[in-house]
Amino acid sequence: MFPRIFGHEAGGIVESVGEGVTDVAPGDHVLPVFTGECKECPHCKSAESNMCDLLRINTDRGVMIGDRKSRFSIGGKPIYHFVGTSTFSQYTVMHVGCVAKINPEAPLDKVCVLSCGISTGLGASINVAKPPKGSTVAIFGLGVVGLAAAEDARITGASRITCVDLNASRFEEARKFGCTEFVNPKDHTKPVQQVLVDMTNGGVDRSVECTGNVNAMIQAFECVHDGWGVAVLVGVPHKDAEFKTHPMNFLNERTLKGTFFGNFKPRTDVPNVVEMYMKLCWRSCPPTTARGRRCWPCRRGSSRR
Repeated sequence: MFPRIFGHEAGGIVESVGEGVTDVAPGDHVLPVFTGECKECPHCKSAESNMCDLLRINTDRGVMIGDRKSRFSIGGKPIYHFVGTSTFSQYTVMHVGCVAKINPEAPLDKVCVLSCGISTGLGASINVAKPPKGSTVAIFGLGVVGLAAAEDARITGASRITCVDLNASRFEEARKFGCTEFVNPKDHTKPVQQVLVDMTNGGVDRSVECTGNVNAMIQAFECVHDGWGVAVLVGVPHKDAEFKTHPMNFLNERTLKGTFFGNFKPRTDVPNVVEMYMKLCWRSCPPTTARGRRCWPCRRGSSRR
């Protein structure tokens, strides 16, 4: 559906609200989220799901849910929305269920990245993989999501965090997020899952896949230890991709899990993620070059608004 305004990761300030909207008001600082929380459907009422029936991500819908019309236009012709956010614009119109009200002291140019990538990786680890203290963890993919997953593994006390990526230039940066060793599949003749099993005497305790490549998904599952290993799939694969593994991998008590947006409920949980950032980093960083050594938003910075 074109033309449309893309963008799904941002921070902003509420300019105005529609009739009946009471959860946010003009002047509130918010993070728009590409999936929503209506708070009324079975998923929203469940403590085990964040897959809202009304507001879950829909890449095909280019209009508002209420009246099936666009709020953007040019020359009298509609411009369509994208995943309910369309943040590549100075102004956008969103369903209130996709807007998370946050602490107004939080710097929007930093916490904007918590509206997607960071929360997804952080939640995949803290909410789903749940690595025990002293455990071994493998992270597949060293983009934003993978680095956030590695950061949580470090915070929770994993003893060994092995990062897997085809881009060797990412490895040095990953050390800042807790990665203790690196594996580039191109450097090995054996399948990378076997490399990890050999390195860890039977397999890692937890793995988090953050690439969307179905082969990496299979590797992430097959590299976890039998009996207790848990693999979490985060990346979104090609629509025609097929996940294939031997059934004995399940019978040998390996666990495979999936997650969407790190199992965070946008309106309920994202404000708490912002507070975690404020507590662990922003308030403890002096306004000098020391900012930039503790967490993803500070380390990388951002010019997004």
